[in-house]
Amino acid sequence: MSASGAHAAAVLPGATLGVMGGGQLGRMFVHAAQSLGYRTAVLDPDPASPAGLVSHHHVQTDYLDPAGLARLSELAQAITTEFENVPAPALRTLAAQRPVAPAGDAVAICQDRADEKAHFARAGVPCAPYAVIRDAETLAAVPDTLLPGILKTARMGYDGKGQARVSNRAELAAAWAAMGSVVCVLEQRLALQLELSVIVARGADGQCVHYPVQQNLHVAGILAVTQVPAPDVSPELAAQAVACAKSIAASMDYVGVLCVEFFVLDDGQGGQRLVANEMAPRPHNSGHYTIDACDVSQFELQVRAMTGLPLVQPRLHSPCRMLNLLGDLWFRAGPTEQTPDWAAVLALPGTHLHLYGKTSARAGRKMGHLTLTGPNAEAVQTTAAQAAACLGLVDC
Repeated sequence: MSASGAHAAAVLPGATLGVMGGGQLGRMFVHAAQSLGYRTAVLDPDPASPAGLVSHHHVQTDYLDPAGLARLSELAQAITTEFENVPAPALRTLAAQRPVAPAGDAVAICQDRADEKAHFARAGVPCAPYAVIRDAETLAAVPDTLLPGILKTARMGYDGKGQARVSNRAELAAAWAAMGSVVCVLEQRLALQLELSVIVARGADGQCVHYPVQQNLHVAGILAVTQVPAPDVSPELAAQAVACAKSIAASMDYVGVLCVEFFVLDDGQGGQRLVANEMAPRPHNSGHYTIDACDVSQFELQVRAMTGLPLVQPRLHSPCRMLNLLGDLWFRAGPTEQTPDWAAVLALPGTHLHLYGKTSARAGRKMGHLTLTGPNAEAVQTTAAQAAACLGLVDC
């Protein structure tokens, strides 16, 4: 079933929407779908998955289980995914029965860094210089100009996992061996000015809307802070980033919400230039602020895109800053898990706390986020500093 054919008739509220994956993104999708009057079904093997716990139906099977996929197809009139590592073959199986957005082919591109970079080129969007390492011969053929670089596994890497910084050929060879000699991408290490992301939503009819450019700060490979409007991005660069993201989506005939992350570099002439880093075929951590700072959240746009409902250009109604809340916060006082002082945080004006319903905290685990809104960027920055002090956060 093609994307266009699948979405020829809108799937209206009252129907059941399915989502592959039961994490926090699925949970927020479920909330958005239910607020529009849809019923929901989640497929996830975890009996305590955050999305499964709040959904009308929880199909508790593996993502490739034929019986589970058949059951989800029976329950849902349209299906999406909440994370990019859902097996693309599962999405293709579902698409034979129901509209699936994004399509398995688009998700497959995002699952492989080599394919992803090749797609950036097809879309006319620059990325960091790179080489694909598949075997000893391609390892030996890596150009010297790519060192120092960052070695990344082609598949299954996220939040800084599956990556290693390498400065010379000896380190490169050792890192590749340590990763099991799997297919990898070596990227030239670039001097970054900053990082940003763009979230777009595209319908089967080709209509595409976008959110404002988001400026991001990563710590140890994990997103820590998102600011909107982006304080260090010119209107011209922002427009270029949006155009690039829309081109990437259109060249995949993409349907759904897509996030494209970019690096901003010095162009050598006192200006800035963009290179694409990676993309996610789903709502994104850097867009969680849209729930509280925009009139339409990224999760509502996901619902609209997959069901064929009209897409509207979202409006940012409040400047904001989003802080990622990792499991480390629960262990600030020692080895015993201790709940952070949410009362002190919520006493601050313009604070919006979102906890994901995960049963236990651990270092590096995304437990929630805090969005701070206010009348202007200065007020938001002040409140964010106060919230960070309450929680013991740094780099916020």
